[in-house]
Amino acid sequence: MSGAGAPEILPTGNGRTVAIIAASWHEEIMNGLINGAERACAATGATGVLYRVPGTFELALAAQKAATAGYDAVIALGVVIRGDTPHFDYVCSAATDGLNRVALDTGVPVGFGLLTVDDEAQAVARAGVAGSKEDKGFEATVAALALLETVESIRL
Repeated sequence: MSGAGAPEILPTGNGRTVAIIAASWHEEIMNGLINGAERACAATGATGVLYRVPGTFELALAAQKAATAGYDAVIALGVVIRGDTPHFDYVCSAATDGLNRVALDTGVPVGFGLLTVDDEAQAVARAGVAGSKEDKGFEATVAALALLETVESIRL
């Protein structure tokens, strides 16, 4: 079950600036994810700056630009709902691989707030909207800020 065993962490984001990169498809779900990321910024003291991209496929390039523009962390938010064609697999794979590459290539934490679901009900359950069981926008932001603290504490 998703969410089971999740750690309760709330890092300090004071003085941190976070780029929130959000896709535009599925407005209600995306608004929930964005609101969750913004709530996490407020709860940790970080400043979030929102940028919108057309879709999930475009998240990686915008995340790369934000990571190299001086943001302390990047939060990538999107949703891909499975359809009748392999398009779902290609978009999910490209977005995941691209966002991972951004983090590894730049050293900037990337919060992975990409919902890859079979139907709209699964997305709503994770989007942090009324009636949701989970708040993946909040979780992705907290995870990126916690990773930032960890990465900065590692010494050679």
